[in-house]
Amino acid sequence: MKRCKSCAAILALCIATLMPYALGAGYVLHIFGNANMDGTIDVLDIDHLKDIISGKEKPTDLADANYDGKIDEKDISQVEQIINGTESNLTILDGNGVPITIREPVERVVVEYLDNADMMQILKKTDAVVGVDLAVAKSPAEFPELSRKTNVGAMYKDPDYEKILSLDPDVLLTFSNVTSEKQKNLPGVSVVFAGLYYPDLCSPETSAFTDGVKKLGYIMNARDEAEDYIQWHMGSINKIKSLTEKIPEGEKPRVLVAAYPDADKKTIYTFAKIDTLSNMVSLAGGKTIAADLPDFLKSSYRIEVDPEWVIEQDPDYIILLVVATTYSGVLMDPPSGYEADDPTGMKKALEAFQSRPEFSNLTAVKSGHVYIISGN
Repeated sequence: MKRCKSCAAILALCIATLMPYALGAGYVLHIFGNANMDGTIDVLDIDHLKDIISGKEKPTDLADANYDGKIDEKDISQVEQIINGTESNLTILDGNGVPITIREPVERVVVEYLDNADMMQILKKTDAVVGVDLAVAKSPAEFPELSRKTNVGAMYKDPDYEKILSLDPDVLLTFSNVTSEKQKNLPGVSVVFAGLYYPDLCSPETSAFTDGVKKLGYIMNARDEAEDYIQWHMGSINKIKSLTEKIPEGEKPRVLVAAYPDADKKTIYTFAKIDTLSNMVSLAGGKTIAADLPDFLKSSYRIEVDPEWVIEQDPDYIILLVVATTYSGVLMDPPSGYEADDPTGMKKALEAFQSRPEFSNLTAVKSGHVYIISGN
């Protein structure tokens, strides 16, 4: 069916069309100085600050531009500097909603994991990167320049804080949202969790991901590059929506999206609503079979189910995820992603899943609608 082919193609992310897209009215840029609480910092914030100082407007959550506990003329000066890109400090709300003050300009950055490394390439700021974690160092095909930077080791467990400090970074871009221990062990370094992990593909204009990209554009003095990327991102999503939003609810295929299960494991991990993979299914015009699970709205990551549940649900499509490189820098089997030139391992993994007796009668298996994709 045409709709099924469209769903499979979109899940493979075979799109490349750019469409201009404006951020929604509900989006707020979480940088102090955004006094009128919109999606940018500009002269309108200066006008709003003047109205707050004069008493015509009430103070807003982000009006204290220099983050000194009061709203006055110094905040107007700070906003002017932010607009001009000459500020000496910038205070943001990080991906956890915690205020973080960063010394500007940022000239030396240590980067954790693939998302942040991607962003440094997108923002054309690879020259500012002085160190990368083990996962990036092991990904030369994806990061030909960054993988050659100083390797600070695995950041998932027992980070080498001494090595990081030896690089004299201004900022550590962390993948994990657990930042307090790193900040404690890295005095003088701003530990920034940008919030890139949750792009909310169904409402990207107000997502933590979009906000993170915008904030990094300000932090790295790369606002134009950040905006160009957001326009591409929004345009791509808009194109998909134009194809899938017309599919009637009753005609949407039912999809299991799950981490690839090892043959010796009796559990399967599917994904919660907030996870990117569940977002992908909805955006592509499908319905995840996990939607009725009690933890679908509660969990921040994955949900454990058993094969019997999958058999009972009998999905139309199955999308299996393999990870090429873990946060701790471990290269996983089967080889996948940018570093894999030979698809043999992926093909064998797919065949192994489809040949498991308990899954042989699933609609997705019998119709040939089981796919395996790389997390990269």
